Amino acid sequence: MNTIDLTASFKAYDVRGIVGETITEESVRATAAAFVDVLGLAGQNVLVGSDMRPSGPSFVDAFAEGATARGANVIKIGLISTDELYFACGVENAAGVTFTASHNPAEYNGMKMAKAGAVPISSETGLFDVRDLAQKYLDSGEIPAAETRGSVSEKDFLKAYAEYLRKLVDLSNIRPLKVVVDAGNGMGGMTTPAVLGDSILPGLPLEIEPLYFELDGTFPNHPANPLEPANLVDLQKAVVEHGADLGLAFDGDADRCFVVDEKGEPVTPSAITAIVAEREIARAKAEGNAEPTIIYNLITSKAVPELVEAQGGRAIKTRVGHSFIKAVMAEENGVFGGEHSAHYYFKDFFNADTGMLAAMHVLAVLGTDERPLSEIGAAYSPYASSGEINSELEDKAAAVERVRAAFGDEVEVSEMDGTTFEHKTEGWWVNLRPSNTEPFLRMNLEAPDTATMERVRDRVLELVRAV
Repeated sequence: MNTIDLTASFKAYDVRGIVGETITEESVRATAAAFVDVLGLAGQNVLVGSDMRPSGPSFVDAFAEGATARGANVIKIGLISTDELYFACGVENAAGVTFTASHNPAEYNGMKMAKAGAVPISSETGLFDVRDLAQKYLDSGEIPAAETRGSVSEKDFLKAYAEYLRKLVDLSNIRPLKVVVDAGNGMGGMTTPAVLGDSILPGLPLEIEPLYFELDGTFPNHPANPLEPANLVDLQKAVVEHGADLGLAFDGDADRCFVVDEKGEPVTPSAITAIVAEREIARAKAEGNAEPTIIYNLITSKAVPELVEAQGGRAIKTRVGHSFIKAVMAEENGVFGGEHSAHYYFKDFFNADTGMLAAMHVLAVLGTDERPLSEIGAAYSPYASSGEINSELEDKAAAVERVRAAFGDEVEVSEMDGTTFEHKTEGWWVNLRPSNTEPFLRMNLEAPDTATMERVRDRVLELVRAV
């Protein structure tokens, strides 16, 4: 008798659960069958791969069993980064799934899914329909056989992925750079040598100093989550010790990339967004796009829309979350999009996110400029930011109302995603956003200078955390 409740592992954008508890071979088999049925994939190709987590191979096999039972032809694409899945779905125009739990701890695994052409699937576009049908298959204990069972084959996309990225950003003529890369024992340990090194393609003017390139889903060195400052410490130290020009840190499935400068100091994702946006606007204009569109989420620095407009582009603000960004990219014909969480989206990459391509843009800028990255980054970071600060609260709505009451008519209020308060005269803004999955109220704040940022930060936290 089935005891698994899929509502525990199906989230708004993907599936994540604890291996053997909320995600099992049985649940994967049922999910695969439902994925084929809901998306109408019988007789079509479905791509499936995994990151380096130990449960990945058995889950890939279970997925293949469920998908072929319902008539899909499964192409196993092996060990892949998540952005490599998006690439494969784009070039093959096929739906696909990769088994990954991104930056989550070792006991987790999950599924990131895409429709044909790397179109995202979320709770609003079919993911919960997959969940509900999979639950029926689980509860009945049976997946009905299709009239014609699908086939299973294999294909590798790593070389094609690397070649594709190198065509988008040519690094062959930059000045020599020394780069420390922390893969965190995740998939960046495979994609970095392929794209930036010489494991598959000819070498570039890059000297790569590898940190934790061994693929190991138990994460023996540190969690593969560069968003947490503690997980950047090894990279920061190594950059200084090696006298490197910059450092790159990838998360577990290598779809996000964080950058540190030659001093070991983080370059904010907002600054990276601005740097890449400037290049993408110039490229799009050269190709005849009079007013290229750049997408950014509401927690990104206002330096981004200011730069975009100054460069003759159009800046569009969205909610946080990759399915929202990708949808707006498609609707508005955006050429590039960036998020504060270091997800970067490219029209030329099927509107999907790829940290590697963003890193290549940064290397291209640094490699054609004699200034150090600290100096370049500072030019794109004119404001002071608090970073994300979490407060664990029982009543998150009441905390937001305390802030609203305290500032009154001094601020303009927006509720696009959480609540954003923008001061009418002092030039600062603060966003308070409740987590969907944790008991946290997330605060992000930006101000014209550090003193103002610290003053407002302390005041808002005092209000939020008042008991």
